[in-house]
Parts: sequence; structure tokens; C-alpha cells
Amino acid sequence: MKTIFEAIGVKIPVIQAGMVWCSGQELARTVSEAGALGCIGAGSMPPEVLDVHLKKITANKNLVFAVNLPLFYHRIEEQIALIEKYKVPVVITSAGSPKAYTQRLKDSGATVMHVVSSLKFAEKSQEAGVDAVIAEGFEAGGHNGREQTTSWVLGELLRNALDIPFLLAGGMYSGASLAAAKSFGAEGIQVGSRFAVCRESSAHQIFKEAVLKSTEGDTELTLKELMPVRLLKSPFYNEIVAQYALNADADRLKKLLGKGRSRKGIFEGDWDNGEFEIGQIAAKIHSIEGAADVVSSIWNDYQNIVKRL
Repeated sequence: MKTIFEAIGVKIPVIQAGMVWCSGQELARTVSEAGALGCIGAGSMPPEVLDVHLKKITANKNLVFAVNLPLFYHRIEEQIALIEKYKVPVVITSAGSPKAYTQRLKDSGATVMHVVSSLKFAEKSQEAGVDAVIAEGFEAGGHNGREQTTSWVLGELLRNALDIPFLLAGGMYSGASLAAAKSFGAEGIQVGSRFAVCRESSAHQIFKEAVLKSTEGDTELTLKELMPVRLLKSPFYNEIVAQYALNADADRLKKLLGKGRSRKGIFEGDWDNGEFEIGQIAAKIHSIEGAADVVSSIWNDYQNIVKRL
């Protein structure tokens, strides 16, 4: 029986996460050309911008790539229309129930995966008809599940629990991550933070350099009353901490958060006022790499580990 990667025609069982403000068509195209599955992050793209990125990446008719589609987006109907127009081969839905859109996306010819943070939501996604789930532990950067379940605990929970394939995400970095994920029965991994600081990432240089300087313990999951998000400790993070010290309620935290914080931090490099979303594995990242080099590094490391084991 074919794995989900074999079914879509991808050699290396690694997905580059569709991270807001990082994952444009240049990063996705480079990863896919290197043999893994590149992903455009539609969460930070209005339909007009997504249209431009899809037009560029589909110039190569044979390229297999994905689009990450957060389901809470208020212009999601326009985004789905573009996915249908460009016949996007793989759609990774997130941040909402996949029930409303999965069949429509599959009818357009797409393979559909859904990002989950728990066994419960993995089972609900299976009932909704998705082709695979990506189980993301709370080590991951950006928005996370309230359960705070780690990647490897998710591996144990999902092991033998589903009839559809699953992948692991959150803290994934190397071939060792891939080998470990496969030992749980996962068919592959999704890697975010390492790709977020690649040369092809559209993130601001200040964001990338802040990640390179970070060490163990420099990220934290916060704002759980709103939508949990893992942030690099920064002046804005310190403002959040100060509000918690004053016993701020959810309304006060929402007012502090406002709008556009992730754009300010990741895309504009505003160290003082922006959110710097990154995973715990940032402590392992010490250089800005090319995306193709990351893919080959993971794959070669994986093959060497399998031989040694």
C-alpha cells in the first residue's frame, strides 16, 4: 500500500510548514524542487496575493506543492476558489473544523491533510474525510493546542488509533526527527522553524537573526485565553507578562494584542512591537541555510540513522 507521500508523488517524507509571513512561493518551490513537499502559507495572504503566488508556482506544471489554508479566514471562499482555479495538488487545512470544506477540496482533485493538536481532533478529522492528519505538538512555533501535548506523546496517542495516515510536527528538525516519527507509525514529518529562517523565507532579517541568537528556554507558549501562541521572548512578550502580573482578563489581553502583531514581528522585523513566533527548536538553529540544503540534510541524516539502527 502506498504512503501518502508516494500517492502524491513526493520522494522525501517531509513537509515544509505553511508559516505566515515566511512561506511564499519561493520557499515552497525550492523545497518541492528538492524532493520534499513545499507549502505556501495562505494565512497571511489576501486572495489577491495568493493569486500571484499560485500563478508563479504553477508555471512548473509538474511541481507537487501544498497550500496551508487556515479555516477561520474571513475570505476563505475566495481562497478556495483560487485553489480550485489553479488545481492545487495538496491542501493542508488548519485552525478550524475541516468538515465544511474537505469534500469540496477533494472534489477539486486535492489531497487534503488537516493539522491537529490532539487525538480527539485527529479522530474528528478522520470522520470529516481528510486523507491524513498532521499532529502538531506544543513545541511548535505559532498557534498551538490548549492541551499542550508534546509531539512524541501525540505519536503514542495516534499510534494504531487511526485508519488514515498521520504525520508528526512540532520540534521536528533533522533526520533523527524523521526516524523517530516513523518509529511511531507516522509517514513523515512537518518542519517549520528550520525553514522559517532559510534564505528563501520571506521573514525579515531581524526576525531571522533573533532566532539565531536564541537559546534554550527563550520561547514560551502564552495567550492561552485567546489562541495559544509560542513566542520568542521580546519586548512585546514582556508586555504580555506584565499584564498577567496585573491579573489582566481576556478582554484586556485581546486589546493589547490588537491586530497585525505577527506581520510586525515576522515580516517587518519590528522587535519592540511585533510577535516573533518560533518553535522551541529555535535553540538548535545557528545559521541561515538554503531550503534545498535543509531538505538534503534531513534526508541524508535519516538514511544514515536508519543504517546505524
